[in-house]
Amino acid sequence: MRDDSGAESADSRLAARLASLRAERGWSLDELSGATGLSRSTLSRVERGELSPTAASLGRLCTAYGLTMSRLLTEVEAEPPRHVPAGSQPVWYDASVGFTRRSVSPPHPGLRGEVVECTLDPGAAISYENPPLPGVEQHVWVREGTVRINVDGTTHTLATGDCLRFRLNGPSRFHCPGPDRTRYVLLIVMP
Repeated sequence: MRDDSGAESADSRLAARLASLRAERGWSLDELSGATGLSRSTLSRVERGELSPTAASLGRLCTAYGLTMSRLLTEVEAEPPRHVPAGSQPVWYDASVGFTRRSVSPPHPGLRGEVVECTLDPGAAISYENPPLPGVEQHVWVREGTVRINVDGTTHTLATGDCLRFRLNGPSRFHCPGPDRTRYVLLIVMP
């Protein structure tokens, strides 16, 4: 897909990158389906750009490829600048969940950290079966609202101003119990 200027869209670049990741590993759609639990049909449609992946399906793909979601989304951007003005920070929205993800400080070659601003609508929940990379360090700083985060089988309830820090080695879940939306900053540090 191309935008009005003729440039390839971010969705098209994401689809192409997902297809190239599978090709680089020499995996068939069936093999990727087995690794992610996503149907062969869904994977094919995502790689052709006919279907935009949900947060959960993109999380499963990132786990299979050993990438953080931020790293993958940054790979489909043109060379990331050092200065990232607010208006050019990549924003990704999953309407099926009510989850918005703004890459405030996208990953950059040679840097291990990144900053992401996330917003969950009331009642929204995102679950990740596995970390993209075991041992990835995360710091979650709640800027507004309440969020329940389950890590290593323990649920932590964070309110405005609270911070939770951990190394991610298993499943995780982020849930906004409401009644208001939750906005939090996620700092990711690669192992």
